[in-house]
Amino acid sequence: MKNLFLILFLIGATTLSAQSISKNALGIRVGDNDGFGGEISYQRYLHENNRLEFDLGWRDSNNVEAFKLVGLYQWVMPIDEGFNWYVGAGGGLGSFDAGEVDGTFALVAGDIGIEYDFDFPLLVSLDMRPEIGFNDTYSDDLDLDIALGLRYQF
Repeated sequence: MKNLFLILFLIGATTLSAQSISKNALGIRVGDNDGFGGEISYQRYLHENNRLEFDLGWRDSNNVEAFKLVGLYQWVMPIDEGFNWYVGAGGGLGSFDAGEVDGTFALVAGDIGIEYDFDFPLLVSLDMRPEIGFNDTYSDDLDLDIALGLRYQF
């Protein structure tokens, strides 16, 4: 039984290290998180199956406009040729304007998604990013953001 676990571990480790993450990817991420919003998204390769993602975004919901910067550390795992799935965690800061009230907020975020890496330098992703905000006026609950991403790899 121990040998079986060792063999499965070695096969899994080989599969994880055999994938290729682009050094840089820049694009957009469009989704819904208490209103429609878009983000400029940048991904940076760190190691064989790890990367950083930074998103600068804008949200518009219920007469509130918000800007936020989110940073995530992601683990990327292959599924099949061109397909990967990823999971990550991070946090961010933002600013909101609700007419008579404005302010700043902080958030922690998770990330889980699937992506397809084409043979040409395009990466398409679909993910869910749960966020918990820390501001009673704007974002004090759990928000589930489902978004589509398009990124150019270089």
